[in-house]
Amino acid sequence: MKQEMISYLSTEKEDLYKLCKFLYDNPEESYCEHKACEYISKFLSDRGFNVQNNFLDISTAFYASKGNGHPKICYLCEYDAVKEEGHITGHNLLATMSITATLGLGKIIEKVGGTVIVIGCPGEYLGGTKSTMVRQGIFDDIDAVLIAHPDVVTCESGTSSAIIPLSVKFIGHDGLSFLNKDIYTSLDSILLTINILNALLKGFPKDVTVNSILSKGGSTPLLLPAESEAKFYIRAKEMDVAKLAEQKLREIAHYVSELMGIQNIVALYEPPSEQLITNITLNRLFSHNLKETGIIDICDPRDIDAGLSLGVISHKVPTIHPYISIIKDKSIKYGTKAFGEATLSQYSQEVALKAALGLAFTGLDLIQSENLLGDVKGEFYDMKKSLY
Repeated sequence: MKQEMISYLSTEKEDLYKLCKFLYDNPEESYCEHKACEYISKFLSDRGFNVQNNFLDISTAFYASKGNGHPKICYLCEYDAVKEEGHITGHNLLATMSITATLGLGKIIEKVGGTVIVIGCPGEYLGGTKSTMVRQGIFDDIDAVLIAHPDVVTCESGTSSAIIPLSVKFIGHDGLSFLNKDIYTSLDSILLTINILNALLKGFPKDVTVNSILSKGGSTPLLLPAESEAKFYIRAKEMDVAKLAEQKLREIAHYVSELMGIQNIVALYEPPSEQLITNITLNRLFSHNLKETGIIDICDPRDIDAGLSLGVISHKVPTIHPYISIIKDKSIKYGTKAFGEATLSQYSQEVALKAALGLAFTGLDLIQSENLLGDVKGEFYDMKKSLY
């Protein structure tokens, strides 16, 4: 079966490169990925997949499947680009790897049973749509979720931070500043909130960090700012700890509001990110398959301080998020124009194909071995018990 997947994907290499280049040449911001979604959807439909567009009434999301019944193996696509920078983090190649894995497993799915699924998840740079999909029960009956991210090193899947993106807004009085010298302004309130927070941070749990930015605070010193707002990223290793810090920040904002007599509004401005929980059994299986495809040099599990929208899925279904080095030139840094350009190199395309085969082989192993799938799920349920 694996050789059949290899042979088939060799015939699709040119079209898969065209897919990757199309995404690179047509970068689209979060939630505006209309060209990408249309191209990928047609690409899959032309190859026999059942494709649902406008998935969950999200115009740039899709859900595609082939096969029937369980096990259900799911790959994920992200295809938004950074505004004015393009695909500097390689989402064009990430999507291509997921589609390649989907095609490979889809080629033999009717022979082995089960279902292969690929879901287009837009808006990753603005919090993404995965939490919405989880709330809608999309992953409730899926057996495993796999995604691999282009990078400058190849590492096993590790953890990510839990992040709560919170905005604090104060609504005060407007008017000319020199006529209203003796009243508190919305800007006074937001600055006091930030100062109190900074003073109290030393009492927060050690692994909590809070990053902030003043996102609204007036346009000219001549006028009182009617509204002032700060946005905060509350970051911790676990969501429960991040929520404790969130509650503190809400209490500070309420205190300042009462003290100064200025109305405040506290709200999430993006979906929160749960910490990623890697399924170790699935991790080891993928690493084995990656070596089988020729990628031998694999680093230990990688833990990152950033948040991943995938984290929320990892609390619902066994999940991995490994990293794949796509560069030969070690001077190239992740998140740069040079990294984006590297996604189109012959070397990166060859590596991406190997990684995609590793993803497809892993899906096949889970379908063919009931015991292996049982081990993956058993670890997942044990993890759930320990957390909840």
